Amino acid sequence: MEIFIELSIIIGITVFIAGIMRLLKQPLIIGYILSGIIVSSYFLDIVQSTETIKVFSQIGIALLLFIVGLSLSPNVIREVGKVSVITGIGQIVFTSLFGFLISKLLGFSVIVSLYIGLALAFSSTIIIMKLLSDKKDLEKLYGKISIGFLLVQDVVVIILLMVISSFSGNLSLESLSLVNVLSGILLIAGFVLMSIYILPSLSKFFAKSQEFLFLFSVGWGLGLAALFHYLGFSMEIGALIAGISLSMSPFHYEISSKMRPLRDFFIILFFIFLGSQMVFGNINELIIPAIIFSLFILIGNPLIVMTLMGILGYKKKTGFQAGFTVAQISEFSLILMALGVSVGHLTNEILSLVTIVGLITISGSTYLVLYSNKIYPYLSKYLSIFEKKKIREKEKAPKDYDIILFGYNRIGYDLLKSFKKLKKKFLVVDYNPETILELSSKGIPQRYGDVDDEEFLSELNLERTKMIISTIPEIETNLLLINKIRHMNNDAVIIAIAHKIENAKMLYNAGATYVIMPHFLGGSHASMMIDKHGLNSKKFLNEKKKHLKQLKEKERLGHEHPEVERNK
Repeated sequence: MEIFIELSIIIGITVFIAGIMRLLKQPLIIGYILSGIIVSSYFLDIVQSTETIKVFSQIGIALLLFIVGLSLSPNVIREVGKVSVITGIGQIVFTSLFGFLISKLLGFSVIVSLYIGLALAFSSTIIIMKLLSDKKDLEKLYGKISIGFLLVQDVVVIILLMVISSFSGNLSLESLSLVNVLSGILLIAGFVLMSIYILPSLSKFFAKSQEFLFLFSVGWGLGLAALFHYLGFSMEIGALIAGISLSMSPFHYEISSKMRPLRDFFIILFFIFLGSQMVFGNINELIIPAIIFSLFILIGNPLIVMTLMGILGYKKKTGFQAGFTVAQISEFSLILMALGVSVGHLTNEILSLVTIVGLITISGSTYLVLYSNKIYPYLSKYLSIFEKKKIREKEKAPKDYDIILFGYNRIGYDLLKSFKKLKKKFLVVDYNPETILELSSKGIPQRYGDVDDEEFLSELNLERTKMIISTIPEIETNLLLINKIRHMNNDAVIIAIAHKIENAKMLYNAGATYVIMPHFLGGSHASMMIDKHGLNSKKFLNEKKKHLKQLKEKERLGHEHPEVERNK
């Protein structure tokens, strides 16, 4: 069968299977792997040009790592925050350790158990970002923390890929040549220097033509991957270094955007190839370990995250929702195992085992993440062991206050200035312990609590409060808050926030005094400036200076504009 016809049939089957996954609200990666199984020798036996598809899959991995490298700027760890670093590294350590022990108890060798333990420790950033985006939860506290510790996982797994790809045969320090290590360090250092002093000027030249920029990006990524492979190093290391070397270019976002469609096509072929190479001869021996490992990921991983976040002072609901985001293994886990096979450390049977675990956990965690809000009420009373009762003694609320602000975020920061000018007693309520500690250090009255907790709301003397402001974006939470306030206090001014017109109407009907709509507010503000300044460019430049000063302060505080809708 000609390779063109073979690929066309494989892609056609993949489209059909991926469509079914879409209807089932499952990540398409499951459809890709299942398609590979269907076209393998166990079923339709369509895959004949194995070597060609294998090369295409290697191109997919190279492009994936190249794009990952583009996003790994030196500031990436600093940006994700302390809780993400601690939770991310802590979860990797404990999951790897427990995964290793489970593997040993099941009778696997030390090397195989090491690989399995590490593979179980990593979760899919791509899948979770898509699910959180679909739920509009990227800007929730648990969403931001989850993306942060998933990025930490990505950094760790990339380092692991680089280390493992440096070994061949037996996994031992003796298999690493000192000359090879030094050569690799010098080679990487050379490209780092090139990225600082040469590539910025070159990228400006290439960016003058969109087609030329795309061609340069493909050539640079695959070229370095090929060069590292030719010199006896890993193709994966070369592709990653190629991406990192361009990560500080002003055009790295544009390069990443242009490369994604190409990456997606070839990485699809990697997962199809992975599925086609699965071994089912001893499926009876694999199924029990696969179920045990899957249960560990679906239940054990969330428990590890909830424990770590509870120790750090986060509410049980935040830890619960963040925990579900690690209840699956990553595409990098499968790449890690495939690399283990390629260097001779693992067999195809072990790769098949972890792939089955991937199919089970990705399917299960998808529903856990999507329906976590509905699952939480049934388990809430059992999760209190994961929550600290108090963050610190100073978080007690004053007996009387005129204003309560729920949610100290971008809008809340500006509102505090107005509260101070009014010279009224105010209280800030937030469920991010880091925010509470920051407010406490500044001497700002604060209280740590979750607005979804009606018992907590009952402790706030809402009946004597004159104004309540909520900057929380969730419509259900705001409706609960408004109903609670109106039941106790009909005279209070209630200001809430909404991003959709229908939500604003619901809040008004529930009893809100005023609803802030940030998108429309920006247009109104611009209109007021035009009315005020007309066409006077000097006055607008003064506004620009003020705005830049505000932006620098917000950037210093870590504020970013929320991405309410994002297509992934």
